Amino acid sequence: MIRKKEQAQTIKELGGHPILADLEGNVDKAVDNMEAIIFAAGSETKTGPDKTTAVDKNGAIKLVDAAKKKGIERFVMLSSAGSDNPEQAQEEMRHYLEAKHDADEHLKASGLTYTIVRPVALTNEQAIGKIFADEKVDHTDKSIPRADITAVLAQSVTEEKTFNKTFGIFRSTLPIKEALNNM
Repeated sequence: MIRKKEQAQTIKELGGHPILADLEGNVDKAVDNMEAIIFAAGSETKTGPDKTTAVDKNGAIKLVDAAKKKGIERFVMLSSAGSDNPEQAQEEMRHYLEAKHDADEHLKASGLTYTIVRPVALTNEQAIGKIFADEKVDHTDKSIPRADITAVLAQSVTEEKTFNKTFGIFRSTLPIKEALNNM
């Protein structure tokens, strides 16, 4: 699902089939003929609390509800480290983590087969393909390349050890598949 027509060509070049939709609007048609959903959208914290609520919370909830309505049973959610305890976050991150928390809880209660991935600080470094994954992760002074997060999300769609689990990830020493198999 893309929000801007200009993004379509890139998605096609990567072998995808772009669907133009907006998380702030109706997303029901965007999930037609889907077998699984990976929610990896997110607002930038600098866009303010209204956009964070609209995208990170309400947009995610709308996609969960649309998946349920259309009979899509598999949903992988990109969340964030700290969203399990947003009240403990620094003030500037609290609203964002509350939005992620609320979306995560809605997914858990939906009855869908879910996976919630909570990465630590994101970097633009090159993927290394090696992570640590566990239900409890200390995210202090840890990071993970965005490309590795993408690989974890994709792998989680079919990796049964991740089904109905919430876990954190960071860059480490285990190949992604092995780390997920150890869940």
